[in-house]
Amino acid sequence: MPLSTTYRKIAADGLWNNNVVFGQNLALCPLLAVTGTATNGLGMGLATLVVITASNGLISLTRHLIPPEIRIPIFVLLIAALVTLVDILMNAWAHELYKVLGLFIALIVTNCALLGRAEAFASKQPVKHALWDGLMMGLGFTLVLVALGAAREITAAGTLFANASLLLGKSFEFLEVTVISDYKGFLLMALPPGGFIMLAFLIVGKRLIDQQLATRKQPLTHAITEITSE
Repeated sequence: MPLSTTYRKIAADGLWNNNVVFGQNLALCPLLAVTGTATNGLGMGLATLVVITASNGLISLTRHLIPPEIRIPIFVLLIAALVTLVDILMNAWAHELYKVLGLFIALIVTNCALLGRAEAFASKQPVKHALWDGLMMGLGFTLVLVALGAAREITAAGTLFANASLLLGKSFEFLEVTVISDYKGFLLMALPPGGFIMLAFLIVGKRLIDQQLATRKQPLTHAITEITSE
């Protein structure tokens, strides 16, 4: 397979086809717990993206040195070390966001997606491919976190990326938007049940899009088959 095709397939899997949430149904605990706002979702997503990219690269780099019999404990230790480093850095440089996300930063180490990518991909692939896979998987997860947080925040409070400048820094102030002025809010969307409801809508939307894409491909595939058979 050409190198460019490989990178495109990895990107498509991470962002859409085999998305951590939509395709693998993993990491639902932090997904539902921290997505009360788009800002929280973005912060958690970026932290996870850094960890999964770094862990993929590190595990791929050392894959020939890791004994197969104890590879899982070693993968967990490497991921835990990276999560600890990210936890310390966020506490130092993004303290307000750190206080909001709280324990869920440390719990990134229990995210099955990280261990799954380490076992299924990074431990068997070159470093470049492993880094790209981690980046795409992390980005796909971040996009879902932000989308879910944005949907819940808009329906719950009529705002988007509220307090982004306080939690992420003044450079993110441009993200703060009032989508619906004088909106009284819909409390359910800010509570845990709202996370389940909105996630269900997102999953259904993704399935409908996949069905539409598959329907459009069928005539083209049929035409190509007829031409080939002739």
